Order: sequence, then C-alpha cells, then structure tokens
Amino acid sequence: MAVCGGQFCEEPFLGHAEEAGRAIGKAGATLICGGLTGVMEAACRGAAERGGTSIGVLPGSDPGSANPWVTHAIATGIGHARNLIIVNSADAVIAIDGEYGTLSEIAFAVKLGRPIVGVGTWSLIDPGGSPAPIHTAPSGKEAVAMALKLIEK
Repeated sequence: MAVCGGQFCEEPFLGHAEEAGRAIGKAGATLICGGLTGVMEAACRGAAERGGTSIGVLPGSDPGSANPWVTHAIATGIGHARNLIIVNSADAVIAIDGEYGTLSEIAFAVKLGRPIVGVGTWSLIDPGGSPAPIHTAPSGKEAVAMALKLIEK
C-alpha cells in the first residue's frame, strides 16, 4: 500500500501518516513510499512500530538518503519519475496532505485504476467536469481501513 504526501509538512498530517503506517503494519501489508522525510518518514516510523515492512523508492542514487525507518531502500536516480514506480507497485494509494509530487502520484493512481483514499489532500476535476475517484477519510487509520476494503472489491 502506498502512502504519499509532502516531504515538508506539519501536524496534523504527520500524525495521520504515522497512524496510517501503524495500521498498514498491523494489517500485515507492505508500505511503499518515496522514502524521504515528512509524510513518508512518519508512515515508515508507524509501520516499524508495528513490525511492518516499508519500501522507500528514492529519487536519487544514494540509498543512504532514506529515512531511518525504511526497511528496504531502492535508489532509482530518476527523480520524480519514481512516483510511477511507487503507484504501480501498490494495490491502493493513500494521499496525505501533499505537494505537486503527491498530485502526480494521485494522477498516476487514477490512470492505473488504483483505489485512492485522501486525508486532507488534493481534489481533482477532469476536463469534462467529473471529480476524480478520490475517497476521503478523516484519519490515517480510517484511510487504511477504507483502502483495504476497496482492495477487496
């Protein structure tokens, strides 16, 4: 399950991300993210607290740039293009807060048909005026529960 969100964010979003990571770890799912700071680090920390596994798909070539909670770091050297790898490797995407990188991950998820659950993140309208299929949740824990149900469908 992917957790996407801003590298530079504050509470309450860091708390939501950590809560999402804990819920992913508790569910026995694998967390995949961009592996850096902010939402990504908080989610990895939460997963680690529950004995979960996290994969950090890094933009640069140095695996040492991963946050300390990443279980497995993949140094891609491809910058933001890694966002497609993250989304394509996930069964569902949880977007928490976010910057333009998160927006690209949401767009990839829509294109690839991955379920998306947002916590205080972007909303999108297509050129025809229809909203993108982004489910919303009030917390990271509830976002994971919703994503797990969407995956089962």
